[in-house]
This record gives sequence, structure tokens and C-alpha cells, in this order.
Amino acid sequence: MIEVTELRAGTAFELNGEPFLVLKYTHTKLGRGNANIKLKVRNLKTGAVFEKKFVSGAKVRPITLSRQVMQYLYSDGENLYLMDKTSFEQIEIKKNLVKEGMRFLKEGVEVEILLWDEVPLVVEVPTFVEFEVIDTGPATKGNSATNIFKDAILDNGVRIKVPLFIKVGDKVRVDTRDGSYVERVK
Repeated sequence: MIEVTELRAGTAFELNGEPFLVLKYTHTKLGRGNANIKLKVRNLKTGAVFEKKFVSGAKVRPITLSRQVMQYLYSDGENLYLMDKTSFEQIEIKKNLVKEGMRFLKEGVEVEILLWDEVPLVVEVPTFVEFEVIDTGPATKGNSATNIFKDAILDNGVRIKVPLFIKVGDKVRVDTRDGSYVERVK
């Protein structure tokens, strides 16, 4: 057991059988009373983010999380199929473990799996992924003083906004956190 005063951002702990990851740590002490510890935490099973308050001296059980890089193969219904690139072992994981960026998964992309006692908790999609534009309006020279965007459909079926100079067949880099265009890839 460790005291809550030892927790910092990035530390994982267990409370009431649930794994949590500390996102933000705040320590306040007013007057002669005990210090209060306020944590912004993410429940690693549900993905919910909320605040937890503790009195200094409270203890939690630390946990060790491990990360494993795997290659995304395909998905069906409710499952994802991933492959370990060293042993070529394939595993099946529920889609609900991908918290953000599920629509940006494509064959061959490397993902990181966060494991707790060999049980997968979260599948993290890379921040930037490259796609080919399969449909968009005609390529035009626009006014460079303002950012004007048009709709484009990527090879995975997702619709995003791209600059006017992007044309069908161009490869673009997309930010999976918000689905925004980053740059054209040559």
C-alpha cells in the first residue's frame, strides 16, 4: 500500500477492485487540519474521468500496468483481431476497449494495449494515421490568406475536412484524437 500523497500524474492504483490512472494531482492544506488530496483520475475499465478526494494518510494499492505493441488486422461485429509482431500470435479483443479513434483503425496499423495482470484494459490508437483520399471536390487554387476547407472521403469511409488543394489519390495524415486533417503526405 502507498499513501495518496505519493501519487502523481501517470501513476496507476487500485481502489475497490477498480484500476485507476492519475491524470492530475492537487495537494491542499488549510490551517491546522489534515491536508486534502484531490485527484483527477480515469477508470481504466470504463474510461470514465472524474475527481476523487482523499485525506492525507489514506492508502491505496499500487498496480503495475504493462504495454504491448500489436498490429491491427481486422474487426467483425464486436471484436478486434490483433497480432503480436514478434510471435505472430493473434488475439481477439472487444471493440469497447478502444476508447477513442476506433473509426481511424486500418489494417496494418500498430496499436498499444494497456494490460493489468495480463488483462487488456485499453487499446490506444496512434495519434497520427495516413489515409488515401478516395472522393473530394475538384482541386482548386484557393485564397492563401484564409483557410478554406472542403469535404473528403478517406479510404476507410470516414469524411473529414481538407484544404482546397487536396485531390483524389492524395495521401493525408489525420489526427485520430479529433479527426482533423494534419498534412498531405508525399
